[in-house]
Amino acid sequence: MTRLIAWYKKNAYGDHGTRIPPLDGIRVLCILLVAFFHVAYQQAWLMDIRIGSRVINVYPIFRTGYLWVDMTLLLSAFLLYLPYVEAQQKNKPNPPLWPFYKARIARVVPSVYLCVLVMLLFVALPEKAYPDTGDMAKDILAHLSFTFNWFPKTHLRTPLNGALWTLAVEMQFYLIFPFLARSFRRRPLFTYGLMAGTAWAFRLYALSLPSPQMFFNQMPAFLDVYANGFVAAVVYKELKAKADESPWIRNLLLFSFLAAVAALYSLVLRQAQPTDHTLIQQGQMRIRFMQSVYSAVVLIAVSLGPGLIRVIFGNKLTYYLSSVSMQFYIYHQVLAVRLKKWGIPASIYPNPNQAGDRVWQRSYTALSLLLALLFAIALTYLFERPISKRLRKN
Repeated sequence: MTRLIAWYKKNAYGDHGTRIPPLDGIRVLCILLVAFFHVAYQQAWLMDIRIGSRVINVYPIFRTGYLWVDMTLLLSAFLLYLPYVEAQQKNKPNPPLWPFYKARIARVVPSVYLCVLVMLLFVALPEKAYPDTGDMAKDILAHLSFTFNWFPKTHLRTPLNGALWTLAVEMQFYLIFPFLARSFRRRPLFTYGLMAGTAWAFRLYALSLPSPQMFFNQMPAFLDVYANGFVAAVVYKELKAKADESPWIRNLLLFSFLAAVAALYSLVLRQAQPTDHTLIQQGQMRIRFMQSVYSAVVLIAVSLGPGLIRVIFGNKLTYYLSSVSMQFYIYHQVLAVRLKKWGIPASIYPNPNQAGDRVWQRSYTALSLLLALLFAIALTYLFERPISKRLRKN
């Protein structure tokens, strides 16, 4: 018992350097919810889960799993801006440009390029997905330049893994991040207004179109989400020392966490109602700003709240799963589609998802997620980390 208490205190309130352990759990939870949308909802049509004799309706959660991509982008901005807050507090210069770009390139580019190669060789070419070599060349070049989400053919109809659009948005944001961060440090209100105003104007334009399909998930449409990540980083740094010393503040943060989760769930229920794709995309754009505000409260609260909530979200398991989360995100959907196409696992029905084969729905979902996790572990340790380490050294 004494060892358990000591471990709890160390992990709840210990000094972890630049890492914020509870955010590992937030990242894992967001990506898992996205995976449930792609696998359990889109492929398996799994609408409920059974725990003992109780059946729980998970349709709203699985149906809206795509919403949590927004929270991963918010988390990205939050973590990226923390060094700027620390520099400002200590009256130090801004972090240098080249190490930032080098680190981002080393982490993202090799993994995306590998995925493009794998999908080209093992999916697109064998299935003759391109009508001619010109279309293939355009798709490949657009992916290699992280601009594929700008063009309908390479964004909406690519055989090279549609889930990569998130990484394209991130790479485009990385390009301008240091300049936005420097501006936010000098003139926070102006920069926040510029970022939020650009996002709102962009989304208003998208809402005016008959279909916002090509616009609602473009990088400018997320600039207010990123701006709220900057603000969350500032608030986190301001509260950190006080929260560590004050149980009252930690309990207030716990209440804030519960309130923010309730608010987010209300948005989930609202977003789960429309079935038309255009209405879904319009609804997503309308709730995006408030979703990012509530999500920012969650990030701050789990990072600084009572020790128990820190340990729930920040522990050895969440740290490990977070470390392989990028590869899991990249491949979970394509692996699930492959399994379904190959009839793995088997079912007595030709279309088991439409037939409501519950045994198949559960086993297929579990197998798809497990295989994606194993694949992610192998790629992280055999490819991502060695390549990233080598590129950072050069």
